[in-house]
Amino acid sequence: MRSLRSAIRFSLASEYSIDMSSKTKPIVIVAGLGDTGALIATRLARTCQVIGISTRPALLSGQELGNRLTEPDDWRKTYLVPYRRFRKLDAAEVIHGRIASVDLDAKNVTIESADGAQRSQRYDYLVIATGASNGFWRNDHVEDLAKVETDLIAVNAEIGAASTIAVIGGGATGISVADNLAKAGGADVHLFHSGSKPLPGYHPKVRSWIGRVLTADGVIIHPDHRAIVPEGFTGDRLTHEPVSWSTGQSEFAADVTIWAVGGVRPHSGFLPSPMLDDEGFILVDDNLRIPGHPEVYAVGDVAASDPLRSSARNWGYRVVVANLKTTIAGKSKKLETYSAPEYRWGSLLGMQSDGLTVVQPNGKRFRIPRWIAKPLLLNVFVERVLYGGLRSR
Repeated sequence: MRSLRSAIRFSLASEYSIDMSSKTKPIVIVAGLGDTGALIATRLARTCQVIGISTRPALLSGQELGNRLTEPDDWRKTYLVPYRRFRKLDAAEVIHGRIASVDLDAKNVTIESADGAQRSQRYDYLVIATGASNGFWRNDHVEDLAKVETDLIAVNAEIGAASTIAVIGGGATGISVADNLAKAGGADVHLFHSGSKPLPGYHPKVRSWIGRVLTADGVIIHPDHRAIVPEGFTGDRLTHEPVSWSTGQSEFAADVTIWAVGGVRPHSGFLPSPMLDDEGFILVDDNLRIPGHPEVYAVGDVAASDPLRSSARNWGYRVVVANLKTTIAGKSKKLETYSAPEYRWGSLLGMQSDGLTVVQPNGKRFRIPRWIAKPLLLNVFVERVLYGGLRSR
């Protein structure tokens, strides 16, 4: 509970202010306007000339995939939000497209917009929050809202027609999908994971607890199954063929198979390779800056911030915002450092009929009742505090 309370206190508190009365506002490019990038852009738009770049004209979150597949209308309200609804982005320029290349020495980026036109743009500061691809729900396709909606409807229809569903992967996404689909009914849901327990990276108490929850909710669990991923397949679509296992078990055939096996691919191809680790994630220092380029930050799923790459979840956006404001204001104050807990934390199953359960890094958990969570957490904290206010439509 302490992590959530501290976030609320920080967000409600007054932030650093920058006196721009005597100088031109600095240009800050925010590449990627997902959960993390949007939070940074909204907090800088008033005091900086913010240029946000997004592959879609809306915030399309990769969070709570289980809710997305079982309660799509409720999920859309929080996790699919057109940027025109963000009041705090009114002062920013939002470009529908992607970064094609970066000249770090010249402090210049080439932006390719959705219509194919290219634009060269100078910056004073660059924040890279381009995220990573992982399955059909996280990618960097340049799409309009109509395409996003078409894909959402098609996937849900395909899953809804299945009587047997296989979920491959015991991470947070696989757990969320399997549990929510099992509770929704209509299909037998089988969860396959390669270890003896699901949720690697989480506290041992959480890993034991979630196994009991899955079983109680009707998920058929298959531990110690390592799937053979078809050659060239990235998990970016549902499959219907039998799944084979490198661990020796018999093939398993389901009407639909959902792949949540990791295989995360960072969206960092526009940067020189020396700035990336062996897997392509962006190397950063304790202040979330790229070494040798203190005016460039990387945060979120694309940044090699810690062994779990968890700066998207552990308030990394606050570190970036605080450090940018301190630097721009010319203050001698020591920069904020990013630190991550030993274990992952957060909501695993999303909003349920009895509320929202959050697991903590120390293995403990707390539940916010639904009647409080929906109006207070989603409507007040997320929409008003985190996003700074959303227009109704």
